[in-house]
Amino acid sequence: MAAPWSFVMLETHQVTEHHPKLGEFGYAGDDHVVPFEVGPLDVRGRTVQLGPMLDAILGRHDYPEPVARLLAEACVLTVLLGTSLKFEGKFILQTRTDGPVDMLVADFTTPSALRAYARFDADRLEALVAAGETSQQTLLGGGVLALTIDQGAHTQRYQGIVQLDGETLEDAARTYFRQSEQIPTDIRLSVAKLLTPGVGGAREQWRAGGILAQFLPQAPERMRVPDLPGGDGDPREEIHDPTDNSWQELLALIGTIEPTELIDPTIGAERLLYRLFHEHGVRVFGGVPVADQCSCSRDKIRGILEGFSAQEIKDSTEDGGIHVACEFCSTQYDFDPAEFAAQ
Repeated sequence: MAAPWSFVMLETHQVTEHHPKLGEFGYAGDDHVVPFEVGPLDVRGRTVQLGPMLDAILGRHDYPEPVARLLAEACVLTVLLGTSLKFEGKFILQTRTDGPVDMLVADFTTPSALRAYARFDADRLEALVAAGETSQQTLLGGGVLALTIDQGAHTQRYQGIVQLDGETLEDAARTYFRQSEQIPTDIRLSVAKLLTPGVGGAREQWRAGGILAQFLPQAPERMRVPDLPGGDGDPREEIHDPTDNSWQELLALIGTIEPTELIDPTIGAERLLYRLFHEHGVRVFGGVPVADQCSCSRDKIRGILEGFSAQEIKDSTEDGGIHVACEFCSTQYDFDPAEFAAQ
């Protein structure tokens, strides 16, 4: 990881209301996850603003706006969690529910590749939009959120599962950390479609942002919270030692974040962290880039087709060819069935 920058030494008179001077370094900017540490509060975390990358992912699918918003949140969660991996592998977020948006998948491959897609019932979604019922809880319905860590061949996958019954993705992520990791964790997510100037006039562009903060003191007995059998209560409110105010102070500070601050490109990750933690001193580390990058390829699809039987090849043939479209990046691969005739 790159050497950290410290905000500790900044003087009050150096700061203006909208443009604090944060030192002689470049801002990470869009599509970079920024790790940080607040030593006095025993807090570490990451924050990100997704811009062009997210807009490209959502734009190629042309999802209805409620679906796009859900998938954008899934993308933010995935990069916040996936960029914490210290090994080559994958972090996969997936929902399976009975709502009109019955599946969200965001797949992060270290060190920087993200791909994502959503599956939805267009008729059910249209009816809910017409009725003005487009909350996350309504769109997702009941089901599960699965968070999977895959370290590759010859290793066992780790998977944490959280129930999605009237919860948002943000709430479900907090529950996951409380029950599976037992580490006090708070998360904030925000999504918006902004008008941005460009050649030929303004255009709409998707943006999203998020921050994840965890209580990680040196003493293990201070950082763990008891696992709750039923998952009742607010995971942000309970901590193993109620006399320790550090976590409560962190929650109060995170609670001041406005949704617009997480996505506003004029604020940026570093300026937001300064606003939150300048009284304590916050160390900001070099940004970790994330990119819109799919792992599909013609050779991979061919390899799958080569495992098909002659009957399966025949059943897959339409209009004289085999046409396979990647659900993530929408790339279409066309094959001549004769290539597999010898099977």
